Amino acid sequence: MHGRKNRKRERQQHRGINWFFILMAVIVAAFSYTIFTQQADLFTIDRNFAAAQKRLDDAKTENQILKDEKAALQEPEHIERIAREELGMTKPGEMPYISRKK
Repeated sequence: MHGRKNRKRERQQHRGINWFFILMAVIVAAFSYTIFTQQADLFTIDRNFAAAQKRLDDAKTENQILKDEKAALQEPEHIERIAREELGMTKPGEMPYISRKK
């Protein structure tokens, strides 16, 4: 009679151990999934941050170029050079010179 009770207890303990391992496996899988998805999200955020940083740097560079150009347009000599070279304008009494080398 004691033999049957011992076997029954062994089966119950064996079943309890299986459920414990199954539960632990589920918990480990859940933590692994959470860590994996968070790492994937961090990678995406880092990539987006790098792209945004590049756009910001490009915009700062363009902004500086435009500021320099604005400052140059405040100088009368620069305005005269643009008027002569790009617009073909002359001062009163001057004759325009057109080169044939173009």
